[in-house]
Amino acid sequence: MKYRNGIAILYILIMLGALAGLWFVSGGKTSTKRDMVHYNDEIYRIGEAYLAGESKERIEGKFGCKIVLDGESAAEILRGYSEYALVMDFAPEGTVIGKVIWDDVSGDFRESRKVYRRTFLIFWAAVFVAGLLFLGAVDWFLLRPTREMRGLAGEIAKGNLDVPLPIRKHNPFGNLVEGFDLMREELKASRSREAEAEKAKKELVAELAHDIKTPVATIRATCEVMELRQQRRIARLTGEEELADARDVLEKAQSISHKTDTIRQLMENVFQTTLEELDRIEVNSTEESAEAVEEYFRNLRNYGNIILQNRIPPCLVYMDRLRMEQVIDNVVGNSHKYAGTDIQVRFDELSMMTADRSDARFIRVRVHDDGPGIPEEELPLVTQKYFRGSAARGKSGVGLGMYLVKTYMEKQGGGAEIFNDNGLTVDLYLRIV
Repeated sequence: MKYRNGIAILYILIMLGALAGLWFVSGGKTSTKRDMVHYNDEIYRIGEAYLAGESKERIEGKFGCKIVLDGESAAEILRGYSEYALVMDFAPEGTVIGKVIWDDVSGDFRESRKVYRRTFLIFWAAVFVAGLLFLGAVDWFLLRPTREMRGLAGEIAKGNLDVPLPIRKHNPFGNLVEGFDLMREELKASRSREAEAEKAKKELVAELAHDIKTPVATIRATCEVMELRQQRRIARLTGEEELADARDVLEKAQSISHKTDTIRQLMENVFQTTLEELDRIEVNSTEESAEAVEEYFRNLRNYGNIILQNRIPPCLVYMDRLRMEQVIDNVVGNSHKYAGTDIQVRFDELSMMTADRSDARFIRVRVHDDGPGIPEEELPLVTQKYFRGSAARGKSGVGLGMYLVKTYMEKQGGGAEIFNDNGLTVDLYLRIV
């Protein structure tokens, strides 16, 4: 409201200034009245000079007038009337013989014309400048905020929600601009929440896809045992009915085993596709008992013979229980798949220098197998995403196991090292609280 009133007051002032200028121009120059006594005396003196025999040209120069005698062109007389000159009868002997013309106002007219033109130009320039100021005020206070809002709307349409809309003190659309900027902030926050929810959903899918591998492997191993037992039973049986039952159980076990392969392949595809879209993997480390790590190893099944050489030192470590379980499953699962030997596990407490060059205490979990290990040229690559070494040919997997091991351990504040030592050795480091 106050800006509308201000613009209205500015417009009224401009119009009042224009009115004052017009009043000044239309007033003009105040003319003085003619002294007719003077001109009557002049006409008498002109008559005496004429009767004395002076020439008309001399008399005109002497008295500053124009003498037009009868019979001469009347055009000069008509021009004098048109220019408001003083025209008087010339009768030196009592009889009118012509006219005497005093052009005493044409100079004033010319001067007034110059004054009028100059005043008009000044007035026009003043109105022009005032109009520019008025337009500038309208543009600054009314049009600029709308342009800024239009520009922000264009950026929002492009998906750019990081461009703030300036909120100025003297803005007639202050409330609207503030509301528009709040809408932008809310859209940005909503997009961020949507992205976080989408990422959390993908992480959940990735976790489920990865964790399903363990029970599926258990089912497959159980089916393989059932198949072997049924094959041995079929070899011993002779009765037709018993053979039929045994073959039926064998077919079902083989069918279940086949379905577990299908499930495993599908979950690997889901896991790979989901991880490709994740920007980062969340790891939430908390203070946990180190004994939980030892318990993970004791609860592992279907990975061959796992030998715990000692007990883990009792202490608190920084750990994400879910991620640590996935790490152990990946490390032991890889050793079982590629080495097929007993797996030795040892726990040690040691001091190490961290990245910020400070000393810290760690629990080292060393997992060792007696297999062929990894070719030396492939060791630096095993923790890269989707890398599969030469030993992986013909075996299932997508090349994410050791990548996740290294990623999860580092995000828990520790680390992982992989090297050959008469077999493959994987050292996992958990930082002690």
